[in-house]
Amino acid sequence: MWERITAGWRWLGWEASAVGRTVRYAVLRTGPERDTMVQALKMAAAAIAAWALAGWWLKAPLALMAPWTALALVDATVYRSLRCGLQQICVIVVGAVGASLAMYLTDGSTLGAMAIALPVLALVGTYRRFGAQGVYGATTALFVITYGAYSLNQVGHRLLETCIGAVIGIAVNAFVFPPVHLRNVRDQLQRLPRDSAGLLRQMAEGLPGEWGSAEAEEWRDRARRLQPVLRSLADARQWTNESLRLNPAWNLRRKRPHPPQESEDTRWHGFVEHLTVITRTLARSADEENELARPAQDFLAEYAELAARTAEACAAEADLLAETGDATAARERQQEAAREAWRHYDSLAGTFGSQTGPAAAVSGELLVETRQMLSMLAAPDGRTPQQQKQGVRDGVR
Repeated sequence: MWERITAGWRWLGWEASAVGRTVRYAVLRTGPERDTMVQALKMAAAAIAAWALAGWWLKAPLALMAPWTALALVDATVYRSLRCGLQQICVIVVGAVGASLAMYLTDGSTLGAMAIALPVLALVGTYRRFGAQGVYGATTALFVITYGAYSLNQVGHRLLETCIGAVIGIAVNAFVFPPVHLRNVRDQLQRLPRDSAGLLRQMAEGLPGEWGSAEAEEWRDRARRLQPVLRSLADARQWTNESLRLNPAWNLRRKRPHPPQESEDTRWHGFVEHLTVITRTLARSADEENELARPAQDFLAEYAELAARTAEACAAEADLLAETGDATAARERQQEAAREAWRHYDSLAGTFGSQTGPAAAVSGELLVETRQMLSMLAAPDGRTPQQQKQGVRDGVR
């Protein structure tokens, strides 16, 4: 029991630390965290504005429909807001009309109207043309039925309130800091080397000293938290093309530099996968119930140096992706750190043959995964795969 309580407190500590990093990034720097914060504030502002217009000024009977719709339509892109707005209006029309018809057939019986309308509208909501907005048909029917208003005039009010919310939500998303995700791809891609560097530094500090399953599980947890970043990067790639459609920020204001090539996504995806396996191997070796043995302390001390140099290379690459400061200095720093990482790796690989017993299996797995990880990061001469390809193209020319 106490172990579960301890594990629960440890998990809360990790979660609080992750939330703290997110808040700090949102406040101190531009990036996806700040973009998310801006979009959340825009959703709240659109809902307040819709309520002010429909409920306070127009005195609409069911003014809740307006802020509810506005809140849902401040989406990741302007194009998506427009598309979802049209889908939602169609779904709400179906829901309002269906609920009114059910109320009429049951002579105003709430339970009877629900029994007739909700199964049909829930099924209609699965129509793929409605997308994620399909659920709003059934929820609109619930509003209409529970409110008890089903006359033709009252249904017209529901549609007016919905249109007010849709117009305000789309307008806020389109003209108040309209989202353009060209930078978002770069920001998400930058998070991978930046967060990987943070994890590797933590490992480099912990491995030479006393560490156990708690520390190893924290490293593993931080590695797992890189997976949502990979998914966000894939979404950002999709949003990049979508956000340029019908977006006044692109058409009327300014153009931004294009994001890195998609091959960089693949490279860092592989890097994260190998880093995750490394943390999982360390966690298993620290588990007392596992048959795997922890490598010798001198091996771990040397591996900590390797992790530190790899962290420096990742941090330098994050600076290159951020395009802030001296790019030449960051590139030289990245290449020097990568060369040092490969030197430490060669040193570890050279001494591996002297290891015996169960610990050799863990050491071997760490070396195999680390080599793959370093290959994703840079060649032994310090050049990244992209720089190597550029060198080949220049040679061909």
